[in-house]
Amino acid sequence: MAELNARGGGRRRTRSEINMVPFIDVMLVLLIIFMVSAPLLPTGVVDLPSVGHARQAPEKVIEVVVGEGDRVTLRIDRQDGGPLKVADLAKRVKAAQEATPGGPEAAPVIISARKDVRYEAVVHIMDTLQRAGVVRVGLTVHTTGE
Repeated sequence: MAELNARGGGRRRTRSEINMVPFIDVMLVLLIIFMVSAPLLPTGVVDLPSVGHARQAPEKVIEVVVGEGDRVTLRIDRQDGGPLKVADLAKRVKAAQEATPGGPEAAPVIISARKDVRYEAVVHIMDTLQRAGVVRVGLTVHTTGE
């Protein structure tokens, strides 16, 4: 037979409660372990690219100036070539590179954009030039004084 309570009712009721003391002990041990081991972990080192200096400036520079609202201007040897559509840009750049005496590798292409131009527009132009097979593409920030 089941034991009866002193009050004469039924079975004993189990008390369901969480004992927090072991939980706190485990958390304190983990905290101490992490505090001791954190200074021993190696820090992440990021190798940033360095800016190189050319021994001799290229004879011919092709500059693609990205303006507001997908306006693109082509400059060859600092002479403005007028506005272009992005679709015609790759053909004009390839033609200008091939007209260079040293070949396409002798005429670098520099994409110049102001700081407020959307990054997406610059990446789209880089992608267009890359798909067309243009070599030696660089980036620069276009100043407002030019």
